[in-house]
Amino acid sequence: MVLWSKEQDKLPDINMSSGANEVKKEGGPLNPDFLNSNGTVYPVIVTKGPEDLSPGSGGEFELTELTSFSERASETGDEEDRSEIVADCRANAKGQQEEDALLENASQSNESDDISTGQSPEPPAPLKETSFSIGLQVVFPFLLAGFGTVAAGMVLDIVQHWTVFTDVSEVFILVPALLGLKGNLEMTLASRLSTAANIGQMDTAKDMWKMIMGNLALIQVQATVVGFLASIAAVIFGWIPEGHFRMGHAVLLCASSVTTAFIASLLLGLIMIGVIIASRKVGINPDNVATPIAASLGDLITLSLLAGISTSLYKELDNDYANPLVCAAFVAMCPLWVLIARKIPSTREVLYSGWEPVIIAMAISSVGGLILDKTVTDPNFAGMAVFTPVINGVGGNLVAVQASRISTHLHMNGLPMGDPNPNLRKCPTPCTSFLGSSVNSRSARVLFLLVAPGHLVFLYTINSLRGGHTSLTPVFVTCYLVAALLQVLILLYLADWMAHWMWGRGMDPDNFSIPYLTALGDLLGTGFLALCFHVSWFIGDRDAHMGN
Repeated sequence: MVLWSKEQDKLPDINMSSGANEVKKEGGPLNPDFLNSNGTVYPVIVTKGPEDLSPGSGGEFELTELTSFSERASETGDEEDRSEIVADCRANAKGQQEEDALLENASQSNESDDISTGQSPEPPAPLKETSFSIGLQVVFPFLLAGFGTVAAGMVLDIVQHWTVFTDVSEVFILVPALLGLKGNLEMTLASRLSTAANIGQMDTAKDMWKMIMGNLALIQVQATVVGFLASIAAVIFGWIPEGHFRMGHAVLLCASSVTTAFIASLLLGLIMIGVIIASRKVGINPDNVATPIAASLGDLITLSLLAGISTSLYKELDNDYANPLVCAAFVAMCPLWVLIARKIPSTREVLYSGWEPVIIAMAISSVGGLILDKTVTDPNFAGMAVFTPVINGVGGNLVAVQASRISTHLHMNGLPMGDPNPNLRKCPTPCTSFLGSSVNSRSARVLFLLVAPGHLVFLYTINSLRGGHTSLTPVFVTCYLVAALLQVLILLYLADWMAHWMWGRGMDPDNFSIPYLTALGDLLGTGFLALCFHVSWFIGDRDAHMGN
């Protein structure tokens, strides 16, 4: 009989490794003739029965190759043994073949799974851009954004005479802070989603919807908190010079600010998502179009909402419960937005670490609002209101485009954040930032060259619409253009330095640089514009329309 199972421990261990087929027993090596030409091994039988093996034999017994079942049967004369041997051999051979096939299939399946799961979709190749292509993609969104700021300036020029703006002048302090939300939140959202789209993180529908839901929830909680803090800053800046505090005005500012920030961020966030998805489908770099379009509608929507909401709530000033309930309702929704934003890894990080730039940027913009409040309340400089959203908006739009492009370049360059690489320049020179051969220097030159012609178009558009209280004299236009060029020149240089500096210290420029840059744009723009009006007034450029 063939010993396959119970007597298996009495058989020698056969090592089937390639190159040496040996029987690990004292009997010596396995006869190579045991191997058939097709790789199969003839069964081995014991010439003696197990009962004939003496315990003292030490396992030494003779192994015989079964080359012919008929020969074996003739030797033993036992036909039944032959049938049993054949059946056992065939059954075991068949079982072994099936097991080998299953193992092979499983191995191939595992290999396939490893390959399919290990490979992630490659991000799309970066777009080849020349100065002409950059300018062509930027100029139309830039003009669209500029006309949006012109419309916002026209609105501000009208509403500055409304009762709520004259009785509660602290509303002017809210204007740069809330208009700055497009830089703190919407432009940051646009830059973050543009980078994600460029590096392939929004190629699948599942990834795209996760990014959309997480980012919308994130900007809602940020808008609510920033709106609340902006109202506190407006109350403080309004209370310090006057020396007296009015609780009714404070609650009105809080309700108006929070409501405006919430609704404006929701509307602009949805618009930004649509723009970025459409840009990728038509083959346009979202970095060039998303942030200007965010600004084109951002100022107009935010300022219109602020004027309308503050006027409506001002009518309810005698109601002791209306304004506090509005504030409480929007603040109570914050935990819901936090829960949604925490589910997405990319927004979870911003939710925990992205508050510092947003809050500091709001404080910087509020200082610009204080300058605006103290300037436009002077009848001699009432014409400043119509130009404030224009100069602030243009500067913020251009620097946001540049910062978004630099951030995308750093992400696609493959260097990890925080890597002390000498290529990450800590303090670039102005010549390197504007006259270098890199694509970022090229884009900086293109954006800077758009400032003067763009502002001339916007200034004469305002003049043709008979907006504002200032005539466009050569002195005023010259002072205005110098202020605008100086503002954008400083901002573009700071963008180059700040993006690389933050990247080298492990901070994502998409989340940290744009709020600071747009807030500085608001402060520089408002300050330079106020200085422009004072210089024009000082040198005698006091035309009949000035301050009328």
